[in-house]
Amino acid sequence: MIKTFPGFSNNKDRLITIPSSFISDLLPIIDHLGELKVTLYTIWFLEHQEGNLRSIHFNHFKNDKNFMAGMGGTAKESLDYLIESLQRASERGSLLCFVPENSSLLEAFFFINSPRGRAAYKAIQKGSWDPKDQDLAVMTPSAERPNIYYLYEANIGPLTPLIAEALQEAEEIYPADWIDEAIKIAVENNVRRWRYIEAILKSWKERGRDEKNRRDTQEDSKRFIDGEYGEFFKH
Repeated sequence: MIKTFPGFSNNKDRLITIPSSFISDLLPIIDHLGELKVTLYTIWFLEHQEGNLRSIHFNHFKNDKNFMAGMGGTAKESLDYLIESLQRASERGSLLCFVPENSSLLEAFFFINSPRGRAAYKAIQKGSWDPKDQDLAVMTPSAERPNIYYLYEANIGPLTPLIAEALQEAEEIYPADWIDEAIKIAVENNVRRWRYIEAILKSWKERGRDEKNRRDTQEDSKRFIDGEYGEFFKH
């Protein structure tokens, strides 16, 4: 029996970018379902990372239970098929594979064969970049992630037509994890207002969202709360 799919949802799906050459040049020559799966999964995974040097480790595939469930009937079948699929994608050239010295594919890092991916691949080959530190901080994005409307209602307040429209626009502009964190900051500061959340998001877009700017945002938030704009954000 075929397991059905309920359809894509604009409310919670974060769009990712698929190069047109994937459809025109790569897709016609992929003749292995597993190879197609790991290639698409890598594109999806890397879209959820920040920074210019993005990689995916073998364990990110292996530890994603939902993904591995579609790779075979048993744990061994899934693992064997994953290894075969990654080897084929690497041989095809759609993925770039870096295997650390004295290790195997089970410890490999993978990159999309794009300008950014090739730059990161060359950097790791030269030893000028070690993705292990980044790897520890990167989690596989959850397929069950709450959507922005649920997050708002659960943490900020009831939806109105104007708020729903503003949330929909924000989804198209900002990454989902930005919105999650901005809502969290609003809750921590007890400023349950969309304008406050939106101000945080705009600040990150203008100044970047590295650790320093996140700390600056927290400090700015406190100044807004305690300063002349406090009444604006609290009511």
